[in-house]
Amino acid sequence: MATGCPLHNLIPEFNDLVYRGLWRQAWERLDKTSNFPEFTSRVCPALCEVGCTLGAIGMPPITVKAVEYAIIERAWAEGWVLPKVPPVRTGKRVAVVGSGPAGLAAAAQLNTAGHSVTVFERADRPGGLLMYGIPNMKLDKGVILRRVRLLEESGVKFIYNAHIGVEVDAQDILNTHDAVVLCTGSTRPRDANVEGRTLKGVHFAVDYLTAATKALLSGDVEATEINAAGLNVVVIGGGDTGNDCLGTVFRQSEACALTATRQRGRRVTQLEIMTRPPDTRQPDNVWPEWPKVLKVDYGQEEAIALREDTREDAADTVEVDAYPRRYCKTVKKFVGDANGHVREVVAVNVEWKKDASGRIVPVEVAGSEKTIPADIVLLAMGFLGTDTALLNELGVEADARGNIKAGHNAHRTNHPKIFAAGDCRRGQSLVVWAVNEGRAAARECDRFLMGYTMLP
Repeated sequence: MATGCPLHNLIPEFNDLVYRGLWRQAWERLDKTSNFPEFTSRVCPALCEVGCTLGAIGMPPITVKAVEYAIIERAWAEGWVLPKVPPVRTGKRVAVVGSGPAGLAAAAQLNTAGHSVTVFERADRPGGLLMYGIPNMKLDKGVILRRVRLLEESGVKFIYNAHIGVEVDAQDILNTHDAVVLCTGSTRPRDANVEGRTLKGVHFAVDYLTAATKALLSGDVEATEINAAGLNVVVIGGGDTGNDCLGTVFRQSEACALTATRQRGRRVTQLEIMTRPPDTRQPDNVWPEWPKVLKVDYGQEEAIALREDTREDAADTVEVDAYPRRYCKTVKKFVGDANGHVREVVAVNVEWKKDASGRIVPVEVAGSEKTIPADIVLLAMGFLGTDTALLNELGVEADARGNIKAGHNAHRTNHPKIFAAGDCRRGQSLVVWAVNEGRAAARECDRFLMGYTMLP
């Protein structure tokens, strides 16, 4: 329910500077607190806008996100964004594991402090989920590479295809560096443990998004390993990842499901287990709390442009080909053909009720089964924690949720040389929180290495 910018951006200051036409000074204010405004101004849900005081009187917020975007893109265009090469090196070596937003932020800050930073990335390109978890239309990959090139010019070293614990020995990394910052993300997707899960065509959403981005970057969108062109697609999960799947199905190529849908040939259905949020704030959800209202993101917007977005409840009064989201629904089983490929999803309605311990849990509604055609199923049901194999190899403790156990203020694990930041520590979250975590972990790592820190 928290609102307001986790990075503590000086929003009133840079707003006023933009108003007065002082763009470079506005950029300097933004640069004091935010490492990557070009990322957050594109993909952040704008916690800053939710916290705008105009919300207290029911007015629309200041468009902070749009102002931030305008500032950073003007700064790049004017050549104000320059490498930050430290005047003196400390002689300390730091390994950052993972090049997502937390890892990039930690690396940038530690390099500024004068440490020699090497970022180890298990994929073939930098960015973590920025690169392979967020579609190109939402975050152009050139934006990521532009920033990484600047970090390289600042002195940060990047090593790709370096899966620590697999391609690279974890103990060797620990022995050859003065400190290690783990920014490995929350990489274990939640599975659907139902009948038919092993059928061909049932994929984790992150695998689908990764395949689509790799095909796009290769220059041949039709070469993707998981192609939804002209097929019936069911997305299970109504969050940001599910929406990204919906948008990718639509935009993957000219021959994709959007064309088929406009020709009334194929459909895309999104199942959401939660109830449909209200259109406006409820009396118990007042400013400055996060508004628990219906969010219509770009994937749904494109679907709505074709057909009216479903507003069904558990009674299920809308036909199965309605677009795009179906609320209070979950999958009961997958049904395949003689070749072992998925062809149908059997979905059921759920009601949210208290169990014996008082928790609110989903309960299947008897007799509510419906069958939905499905040639591809994408599981977008969230993540369950980080890579436990690496933690075991390094002797790093995990908490009950499968995340790295490290205090919020210290960011230090049970191993004195190892720190943690981002989704691997706090669980699946937002890019802006990952940047905040990376900065904080860098500060504490610097304090550990030097006995003091000047990092913000």
